[in-house]
Amino acid sequence: MKIPNANKDLLVVGSVAYDSVETPQGSVEKALGGSASFASIAASYYCHPLVVGIVGTDFEDRHIGILEAHGVDTRGVERKEGKTFHWRGRYHGNFKERDTLETALNVFESFDPRIPPDYRSARYVLLGNIAPSLQMKVLDQAGDAEVVAMDTMNFWIETARDELMAVLRRVDLLFINDEEAFQLTDERSLVGAAERILNMGPRYVVVKRGEYGAVLFGSGLQLFVPAVLLRAVVDPTGAGDTFAGGFVGRLAGSGELDRPGLAEALLCGTVMASFAVEAFSVEGICGLTPEAIDSRRAGLERMIRI
Repeated sequence: MKIPNANKDLLVVGSVAYDSVETPQGSVEKALGGSASFASIAASYYCHPLVVGIVGTDFEDRHIGILEAHGVDTRGVERKEGKTFHWRGRYHGNFKERDTLETALNVFESFDPRIPPDYRSARYVLLGNIAPSLQMKVLDQAGDAEVVAMDTMNFWIETARDELMAVLRRVDLLFINDEEAFQLTDERSLVGAAERILNMGPRYVVVKRGEYGAVLFGSGLQLFVPAVLLRAVVDPTGAGDTFAGGFVGRLAGSGELDRPGLAEALLCGTVMASFAVEAFSVEGICGLTPEAIDSRRAGLERMIRI
């Protein structure tokens, strides 16, 4: 179906942060990161993202400039006295495991999302991987939204399960990885976990499986797209947020929430995530041309076409 009154605005609420990352391919210090940064840039190729987040006085104007250069509306990014959220991590050789060396919430610890009045007309909302209590605050302010997607993680499943369950009852789509899906549902199969999650409230659940692709489940619906085959991975940080941004951005751009529209969104999310892992920070998804995106998408379609 086509969403009534659909527009191309997508409200993205999440972290705007600094990441310091070490991988077998090198390292980067205090590069632009955070769920809202990755998601909004990825979404910008398909729609008009509106970002709500918080940064400190140390946040450089050039990093806001990166977002704005992609057409991201940053008026909802609050600047507060103090330092910006900073995460430092080191990936192991296989990229499947990582060590968190430092998590300094800084001003993000007092983040209280306030949605600007002219953002509240956005029909599409993407709740980044933030505390369920904050996600609920966003939902209470975004009353006009017709499609709400959310991301979550194992930490919230462990520490804020009741609040998470309350949010799940109010959203249309959940992004979650396979281990988190098993943790949330106590199931050991993807199908079983998806069925349990759908009974919790969302109309759709997308299970992210990294190098093994992504699977979307809905009532009577299953869609699978494999990951793009890459010669090398540089930095997987933000790949899941990029996937979510590309997915929901494509939905916001088309307004189609049916099988073809969801399949298209799954393809777009997968393509955008493949660019993200090829460079540090957001560099892999910055300044992409329509030709580059279309070429990679065509290659993915050829791989799965029978």
